[in-house]
Amino acid sequence: MKKPLIEFKDFSFRYKSQTEATLHDINLTIYQHEKVLLLGPSGSGKSTLAHCINGLIPHSFEGEVKGSCKIAGVETIDASIFALSKHVGTVLQDSDAQFVGLSVGEDIAFALENQQMNRNDMVKRVFASASLVGMQDFLSHVPYQLSGGQKQKVSMAGVINEDVSILLFDEPLAALDPAMGKTAIELIDDLYKQLGKTVVIIEHRLEDVLHRPVDRILLMDEGRIVADMTPEQLLTSNLLIQYGIREPLYVSALKHAGCELSIEDSPASIYQLDLSRHQKKLLDFSSTFISSQSTSSQDIVLTVEDVSFAYDKELVLKDVSFTLRKGERVAVVGKNGAGKSTMAKLLCGVIRPNTGRILVEQEDYLHLTIKQLGERFGYVMQNPNQMIVKEMIFDEVALALRLRGYHEEEILAKVIEVLQICGLHAMRNWPISALSYGQKKRVTIASILALSPKVLILDEPTAGQDYRHYTEMLSFIEQLQKQLNLTVIFITHDMHLAIEYTDRAIVFADGELIADDQVFKVLSNDDVIARANLKQTSLYTLATRLQLKPEEFIEHFIQVERGKIHESE
Repeated sequence: MKKPLIEFKDFSFRYKSQTEATLHDINLTIYQHEKVLLLGPSGSGKSTLAHCINGLIPHSFEGEVKGSCKIAGVETIDASIFALSKHVGTVLQDSDAQFVGLSVGEDIAFALENQQMNRNDMVKRVFASASLVGMQDFLSHVPYQLSGGQKQKVSMAGVINEDVSILLFDEPLAALDPAMGKTAIELIDDLYKQLGKTVVIIEHRLEDVLHRPVDRILLMDEGRIVADMTPEQLLTSNLLIQYGIREPLYVSALKHAGCELSIEDSPASIYQLDLSRHQKKLLDFSSTFISSQSTSSQDIVLTVEDVSFAYDKELVLKDVSFTLRKGERVAVVGKNGAGKSTMAKLLCGVIRPNTGRILVEQEDYLHLTIKQLGERFGYVMQNPNQMIVKEMIFDEVALALRLRGYHEEEILAKVIEVLQICGLHAMRNWPISALSYGQKKRVTIASILALSPKVLILDEPTAGQDYRHYTEMLSFIEQLQKQLNLTVIFITHDMHLAIEYTDRAIVFADGELIADDQVFKVLSNDDVIARANLKQTSLYTLATRLQLKPEEFIEHFIQVERGKIHESE
């Protein structure tokens, strides 16, 4: 019988700075060599529960503890963080915050150096850990210069180097492109199998985590565990919809076709899913497909002509050309380091092209100042910590309006409006330091929305966001876009976002623009997907299993999702 490694009994926790408890009556046991997904909306208590597992609560975050929390049989309140770190290794969402070494090798060796291991043994252990995650050829590299996926691998190597029994992954997919996210899930699964670890994954992206099997899913809401079940049980219940968690795309497609999933269908994997009972309904659903016509405006707001750009001597954009029209919603996608964020900085005028030119409403933008461009382009950066300058939420969102001389009455009305839309109104007088990464993201988006820009650029808007909050936010942006005929650019790894909220995808790979087409066509192009480090969606897999044309099936799904075709037709 497997022994329990994580045990909560009648456990509650209240932060010192708060009047209400964050965790309520947690009763949970996770056993040796289990793989568990911790799922739930923002603010549900997932991170707090994770802090209890790795000992940050109660030793770094003070508060009132009730009940029992044991790790490997030891009460956390009676053990030090150092003692608990011998049992629990944590891979943070923000890899940069975890690095302590000047090179990859030094960073992986950090824990071993603290243990005063002799150099020869340390070198062997570091090389073995780096090899396990495929980073053995990068030991002399600077961690901060690696890609997002490589950084995460280094963090994993450092953690497994400590020979802990529990691996805790805090939103491991947040900063990764689709293909690298898939690789990360495979790597976590390989570590789980090869090393016999107990694995706990905290993640919003259910479908991506289920690329490899998990034993149990813990669903949290408002500080309580509301479900503890297998993936099959969860996917055949209504709990995902009830608690605002995004369903896998293939599950949504089956529901649109009128199919009722059962546990016997093996719904946790699109590859294992038994389609025999549902094939007729799915084929009937696909037969209602009507090809849509483009309805984009003819008014060009932006023209990029043969633009190239290099940081020092490193060319990161090569002869890029495209146009944007008024009212378009465009996804800019591609692998980490492909040039997407650089292109956004060029549009905002923070950097300027080495060659080529950019026209804003037919005017050469070299004649425009950054301030003038800032009145036309609203840019929400990927890392919220790089944008925030004020201590309080209200003041941060109001800052740009105050700098532009708005009256306080106007500022109050506008700030309250966007805070409500972004789910932050109740926190308007909170210090920003008390917010999670995802909540900080919403603050930066709110501060840009307050300015009502003509072109809105959102760099990874869904990173760290749960489905409910980002759906509310993007629905608002969609309404704003239609009302004001805004052009909206989403720089994203999230193919769900591209499917649900954009009409067109511009795809970058290695500094080159390799595709510019409707979303459903891009997501059906094997060559583009491979070059850009995207991954086939489960809709593509479902269509091929049904021997249907993926392009038409994906387009039809998009139409139904957006309400263009009634499901009853």
